[in-house]
Amino acid sequence: MTETILTNCLLILPTEVVPGSLVIRDGRIAEVQPGRSHAGGAIDLDGDHLMPGVVDVHTDNLERQVQPRMTARWPSRSAMLAHDAQCASAGVTTVLDALCLGDLGFNEARIKTFRDAIVDLDALTGTGLLKSDHFLHLRCELPATDMMELVDPVADHPLVRMVSLMDHSPGVGQFADMDRYWKLRRDSGFTDDAIQARIDLLVDQRARVRDPNRRALLARVAHLDIELASHDDRTVEEIAENVADGIRISEFPVNMTAADAARASGMQIIAGAPNIVRGGSHSGNIAAADLVRAGRVDAFASDYVPAALVECAFLCVDQAGISLPEAIRTITDNPARMARLPDRGRLEAGLRADLARVRVHQGMPVVRQVWLAGERVA
Repeated sequence: MTETILTNCLLILPTEVVPGSLVIRDGRIAEVQPGRSHAGGAIDLDGDHLMPGVVDVHTDNLERQVQPRMTARWPSRSAMLAHDAQCASAGVTTVLDALCLGDLGFNEARIKTFRDAIVDLDALTGTGLLKSDHFLHLRCELPATDMMELVDPVADHPLVRMVSLMDHSPGVGQFADMDRYWKLRRDSGFTDDAIQARIDLLVDQRARVRDPNRRALLARVAHLDIELASHDDRTVEEIAENVADGIRISEFPVNMTAADAARASGMQIIAGAPNIVRGGSHSGNIAAADLVRAGRVDAFASDYVPAALVECAFLCVDQAGISLPEAIRTITDNPARMARLPDRGRLEAGLRADLARVRVHQGMPVVRQVWLAGERVA
């Protein structure tokens, strides 16, 4: 039996913050105690916060390691390990790698990233080389003609914990603003003729492919013990369609109308942590702080910056007026439940000892140490 005692810390429990100590035995939390431990060998955390390891249900960070420059693609295994290290150093001990299935013609390299990531996770999972616990979040592009052929071989993969239904067609969801859509594509280096041709193709393609693909995808994953999420909801009608299809999570609703409809329908809501850290949406959508104040956020996801999650939670205390334990639940316990991983997300006896030590320095939370199943990984 191996035992580690962490003491002189502020334990962030589900409903309160308590000065105390935490005992780890054989990779699990054995005891959560108020007060300082005087046991020999206890590790003094100097009054820092001790919180559960972060659970990130949606991160595209792997793509940024694979493609660090527009014209430079990094070897996939090396990129996966770099991504893993970044997650762990940010206090993220459970990662749902969000991989795109389906191409709408502007980023074909994403399909290679998806295929390589499956191979890399299969090779690395169980080796002890990964610092965080990795699972899969399949982001399925409904209007893409290749979506179902990509989904079919991996739908039953044991690491899949979430499937989201996406539609990044022009004029839909986060791309409802066509002026913004044109600017985004121009900034990516496409000519106006190429953009118009792609828009014409995608509008026609969506009309033909979206609904059949949606029905086929829902049928393909119906037997799986996973959660389904919608993506970039904008209208009441979209929420109603999702609820009717058994989708229980609204991921990144773009306005309060969609968030209100999702909440009224009993859906859980995921918002982007970078939205809080940056002070607003990079896509021109609703500020996540407004969603939090309205009680319309159950969980945050890092989206594209793993380090955003811990900072986001601490910022929510000041920006949105919620308690620190409530804010921490949005990046630990709540997303763990969404991913159907009930063995983590809280400082509670019997759960995995996935932990993060955080010091607040001049208002900035800094992750100082991280443990995965009781083993120090950062």
